[in-house]
Amino acid sequence: MPKASEIKKHAAIEYNNRVMIVRDIERSVPQGRAGGSLYRMRMYDVVTGGKVDETFKAEEMLKFADLTRRPAILSYIDGDEFVFMDEEDYTPYNLNKESIAEQILFIDESTKGLQVVIVEGNPVSVDLPSSVELVIEETSPSIKGASASARTKPATMTTGLVIQVPEHISQGDKIKINTTENKFISRANS
Repeated sequence: MPKASEIKKHAAIEYNNRVMIVRDIERSVPQGRAGGSLYRMRMYDVVTGGKVDETFKAEEMLKFADLTRRPAILSYIDGDEFVFMDEEDYTPYNLNKESIAEQILFIDESTKGLQVVIVEGNPVSVDLPSSVELVIEETSPSIKGASASARTKPATMTTGLVIQVPEHISQGDKIKINTTENKFISRANS
C-alpha cells in the first residue's frame, strides 16, 4: 500500500469503499507543523462521476484500486461519446466527453500509445503517452530568421489545445507536445 505522498495523478485508489481516479494533487506544507506535508487530492468516482476533495497526511496509507490498462486507439466520436478500440482484441470502449475532458485535447485519430483504464469491467479514463504529435490549426505567421530559442507565440491544435510554440513554427506544422507539462517539444518527424 502506498503512502499519500507516493500517489500520482490519474492513479486509481480505493476510498470509502469506492474506486476513485485522482485527477489533481496539491502539496502543501503548513507552517508550524513538524515536517508534515499535506496532499489535497481531487478525485472522481469511477461509477457515478461524483467529485470528492480530500486532504491526506504524507504518511497516510492508501490502497490502489484493482484496475486494468488496455492499449487502444480513438475509433470515432459520437456526440459526447468517445469510442476507443482495443488494439489487441478490438473491443470498443465508450467514454463520456466529461470523464476525459482534460485528455481529449491531446487525442486525435492518429494518437498512438493511449491506454484505456478499466475498473470492474467498465472503462473509466484514458492514460496518455508522455508525448503526442498534433497539427497546428491556427497560429500567427512564422517569422523568417527567428531562432528556435526566441520568443514564443500561442498556437491552437486541431483538437482545440492551445500551447506556446517558438516563433519559427507555422500553421499546418505537426509538432510533438509533452502531455504532462503541456509544452512544445519539437517539430514532429513526419
